[in-house]
Amino acid sequence: MTKIAGIVLAAGRSLRMAPRNKLLESIGGEPVVRRVAATALASGARPVLVVMGHELAGVAAALGGLEVTLVANPAYADGLSTSLRAGLGALPAGIDGALICLGDMPQVDASVLKALIAGFTGPSAIAVPVHLGRIGNPVLWGSRYFAEMMSLTGDVGAKPLMARHQEHLIEVDVATGSIFADIDVPADLARLKRSSLP
Repeated sequence: MTKIAGIVLAAGRSLRMAPRNKLLESIGGEPVVRRVAATALASGARPVLVVMGHELAGVAAALGGLEVTLVANPAYADGLSTSLRAGLGALPAGIDGALICLGDMPQVDASVLKALIAGFTGPSAIAVPVHLGRIGNPVLWGSRYFAEMMSLTGDVGAKPLMARHQEHLIEVDVATGSIFADIDVPADLARLKRSSLP
């Protein structure tokens, strides 16, 4: 049976939202980061790791009671790649793939993650959600790419690796634009608060 883990990247400083931490803002009565972690759990991925850095205690408190593994990233100020490395480095042995979820995308629901898992064909696969011809997030990376992802530096995710391994991309069509909807600035948060999130 294929073993899929989830990694929620939730260490960022929310610089464009300062002084507010977007991950602790409430959407539908729940902190953003809790919604994302709960969605990862609902996909069936195990374990689900949440990488924390900025306002670590507050993020940990927001996740209270969820069956997630908390991973501290003391180097979070050096960019997204450090959180990716922290999460991958904390995975147990024998994982075939990791769903990399961004902590500021609370509109993505479990059906998207389940579709990626269903489309995943093994450790050489990279399953990406596609809506109207555009690739979004999260992405399910096969374990074959973990070493390359661990070598990334700076404030970048693993997207640059996709161009290098295009022949292994599995495009999974989804019927929602939520795969593009992140929170960067206060207007994004206001838009999500007005949306139909339960």
